[in-house]
Amino acid sequence: MEAAYAAGKAAVRNHTKSVALYCAEQGLEIRCNVIQPAAILTPMWDAMLGDGAEREERMAAFVRTTPLGRFGTVEEVAALAVPLAADESTYTTAAGFTVDGGTLAGTAVPPRPPESATESRA
Repeated sequence: MEAAYAAGKAAVRNHTKSVALYCAEQGLEIRCNVIQPAAILTPMWDAMLGDGAEREERMAAFVRTTPLGRFGTVEEVAALAVPLAADESTYTTAAGFTVDGGTLAGTAVPPRPPESATESRA
């Protein structure tokens, strides 16, 4: 399932670039960009999170390794989409925007502390 999901995300990103290049080649004033959100708290999550006392616990478990440590909101996605649709963004095309709380940058698991200078010389 995860491989298919990742392949789908990659396909959308690559198709976005193809469409943007096609539009540019044809002289069409059409921009094509993609916003790829990750864990955005929408009703789609309700079946997995439930609605009982354990909902908050399940939510925390899902975003445990997300650097920002929480779900995103639809308002945060919209805050990116609105400027992209504005006339002031007419030079932005073939771009991909990830809204994932830093997930693709790495996990929220703290890095190992560096070795002290004296330990590394030994």
